[in-house]
Amino acid sequence: MAQEVAMGIDLGTSNSSVSIIQDGQAVVIPNEWGELTHASVVSFLEDGSVLVGNDAKKQMCISPETTISSAKRLIGRYFFSEEVKKARAVMPYAIVEGPNSGVRIAVRDQIYAVPEISAMVLKEMKAITEAYVGHPVTKAVVTVPAFFNDNQRQATKDAGRIAGLDVLRILNEPTAAALAYGFGNNVNQRVVIYDLGGGTFDVSILEIGTDVFEVLGTAGDTYLGGDDFDDRVLQWLLAGFKQQYGVDLMQDRYALQKVKEAAEKAKNTFSDGDTAQIHVPLVHTDAEGMSYDLEATLTRQQFNHMVMDLVQRTFKVCDEALQSGRMTANDIDGVILVGGPTRLPVIRNSVRHYFQREPNTSINPDLVVCMGAAIQAHALLNERTSSFLLDVTPMTLRLGTVGGYTEAIIDKNTPIPIDRSRTFTTVRDGQEKVNIRIYQGESRMAQECTMLGEFEFSGLRPARRGDVKVEVTFEIDTDGIVRVTARDGETGQVASTNINLSSGLSESEIQNAASRNAATALAPHEKQDGEVQPA
Repeated sequence: MAQEVAMGIDLGTSNSSVSIIQDGQAVVIPNEWGELTHASVVSFLEDGSVLVGNDAKKQMCISPETTISSAKRLIGRYFFSEEVKKARAVMPYAIVEGPNSGVRIAVRDQIYAVPEISAMVLKEMKAITEAYVGHPVTKAVVTVPAFFNDNQRQATKDAGRIAGLDVLRILNEPTAAALAYGFGNNVNQRVVIYDLGGGTFDVSILEIGTDVFEVLGTAGDTYLGGDDFDDRVLQWLLAGFKQQYGVDLMQDRYALQKVKEAAEKAKNTFSDGDTAQIHVPLVHTDAEGMSYDLEATLTRQQFNHMVMDLVQRTFKVCDEALQSGRMTANDIDGVILVGGPTRLPVIRNSVRHYFQREPNTSINPDLVVCMGAAIQAHALLNERTSSFLLDVTPMTLRLGTVGGYTEAIIDKNTPIPIDRSRTFTTVRDGQEKVNIRIYQGESRMAQECTMLGEFEFSGLRPARRGDVKVEVTFEIDTDGIVRVTARDGETGQVASTNINLSSGLSESEIQNAASRNAATALAPHEKQDGEVQPA
C-alpha cells in the first residue's frame, strides 16, 4: 500500500507550486516538462476542455477574453469593492455580479464563481503530484496571504473542496516561508518575512524557536504586488506608443495583452540586467492596413524611478507590522525574502537599507512557500512530528453595535485558535430579536470595516430595553476562519453560524461546482521552451 502523503500548495496570484516531504526533505514537484512553477492561469478552449498553467498563459495573447488570470485578486471579494472595480478596468475577461454582491466570471456562455477558477489551478497541482507519486493524493495544506480576511480564507477553502481536496489547513504564506527556513535547524531567531508576490504583499514577524513558530505581528496589502510593477511598465509603453503614433492601445484588447506580456518580460530583465529592449511586432494595424511595431528601450534606472512609490508602500506595511509587534527594525535578527518580485535589485537594496541587514535569499523565493506548506502538511499527517505552529488573526474582529459603530471582540495579532465572549443588551422596549453583524477591520465605524456576514437571533423575551442580555461568542480556528454563537443568558437558547458569507457560495453551489470541476477535462500540455520564472 502506498504511503499517504499530503501536499503543500502555494496558490499564488501569478504562479502556483506544489511540494511534498520525501525522506525528511521538502521536494518541489515538477510537471512532465520539469517546470517547478505553474502560471495561475486558466484558459477555456472551444472544445469545452481547459488549459491550466504555463500553456494557458500563452493563450492570454491569443484569446484574452477566455483566459482567466489573477483570480486570487478577486477571490472572496464583493462586486462593489474597489479591488474588483480595478480588475474590471484592466482585465480582458468579463467580471460580472453574482448573487449577494458576489463576483462571477463569464466565459464561453458559462458563469463561474471565482473559487471554481482557483479550483482548476488546485486540480492541476493535484494532477502533477499524483503523476509524480503514482497514486491518488487528496490531503493538502493551502497557503494564503497573511492579511486575507475571513471571506477570502473561506473562499480559498471552498476552492480546495471544489477541486476534490481535503484541506487540512489554510496556512499564512509568511508562516510557511519561516517553516521552510527554520524547520529542524534549531534556529532561535526573531525574523521578518517580507513577502511580495504577484498580487499581494504582506509582512510577518515570527519568533522561531526549537520547533516552535510564533507569529508576533503581521500586516499587509492585498492589492500590491508584481502585477502593479508590470502595470507601471505597461502604462509607460502605452503612453510612448500613443505619443509616437496617436493610437491608444488600451482600446484593443489583443494588442493590450501583447504589451502586458512585454512589460512583464521587461521587468524580469532587471533581476540581473541593466537594460530591457522591448519589441512587440505588428502590435497595431490601422484602417489603411498599415502595421506598426512597438519598440522601446527601458533602463533599470528608469524602471526603479517609476516603481519607487510602490516599493515605499511596502515599507509603510513594514512600519505597521513592527508597530503592532511593539518592535523596531533593530529588534530583528533576520529578514527572509519571499516571492518572485524580491529578485529585483530595487527591492533587495531597499530592504537592506530599511532593515540595515542583508536579506536571506538562500531558498528560491518562488518555491519557499510551498515547501513550508509541505512541512506543515506532513506535520498534520504525522502526530509524532514535534513542530508547533502559533499563528495570529491578521485583523481585529468586531461586532456591529447601535448607531453604525462596532466594538472590538478579538484584537489583531491575537494568537489563534481562540474564542472570546461579550454580553450585549437589547436597545428597544419589547425587542424580540437582534441582528448580529460581524466585521473585520481597525475602525470603530462599521462602514470603514469589511462586513463578513450577519445572522438573526430571535425569540427573545419581550422586556424593557437593557433587561435582556445576549452573550455573543466569537471563535477563530487554526485556519483563521470565524464562527459566531449567540446565547440568551436567561433562557439558554443558542443560535450560531459559520458566517454565511454575503458573497460566498452555499453548500449546494459548492457541490455543484465540484461536480462540474470533476467533469471538466484538462487539455494536454504542449512541450514548453523553458521554466517560467517571474520576477
